[in-house]
Amino acid sequence: MMSTLGPLLLSLQLAAVTTLILIALGTPLAWWLSRSDSRLKPAIQAAVALPIVLPPTVMGFYLLIVLGPYGAIGRWWVEVTGEALTFSFTGLVIASCFYSLPFAVQPLQSAFDALGKKELEAARTLGASKLDAFFSIAVPLSVPGFITAIILSFAHTLGEFGVVLMVGGNIPGETRVISIAIYDHVESLDYATAHQMSIVLVVFAFAILFSMFLVNRRLLRR
Repeated sequence: MMSTLGPLLLSLQLAAVTTLILIALGTPLAWWLSRSDSRLKPAIQAAVALPIVLPPTVMGFYLLIVLGPYGAIGRWWVEVTGEALTFSFTGLVIASCFYSLPFAVQPLQSAFDALGKKELEAARTLGASKLDAFFSIAVPLSVPGFITAIILSFAHTLGEFGVVLMVGGNIPGETRVISIAIYDHVESLDYATAHQMSIVLVVFAFAILFSMFLVNRRLLRR
């Protein structure tokens, strides 16, 4: 049981941190994509959606290069902190943010797209700033989108394999998340432990997705 608990807790920690960052960064990006008429919008939308179609190993490979000690970001990080980003929990968080980005941005953008302009314009005529109108009108009306973004980002990060393996490796207590632990047990023909871990992941993933659909259904009925 302890062999399951460690990787699971690390995976939950990674998913939680990644989701918080993605909601913080993805919300303004999704709002801009929803409201902007810029010529750059299609290119940025394509870049955001890229992790959906790219093989995880491809994204993991390029992230490994960029975050490595000789990469653009990795070299700077080593100079500032004296530690490498690759094969570290921090590196896993950065890689996970890139890989799970569309699962946060796209639901939020869809929720913002569904908003009417009348409510926001009414708030502006009453003297509310753009920021006030966003938090008092747009956010409350987009709660189902936020719930979907949070749960999909969390679930997707929880199930990552290729990207985290390429960037983080397999260091117990540091980067050995549950998906990698399952792979290790399968390779060593320890199917009993792999089965135990897989069941835990399946049940947990089903529970959080079921919760998302149930909550959104109730919210939409109001």
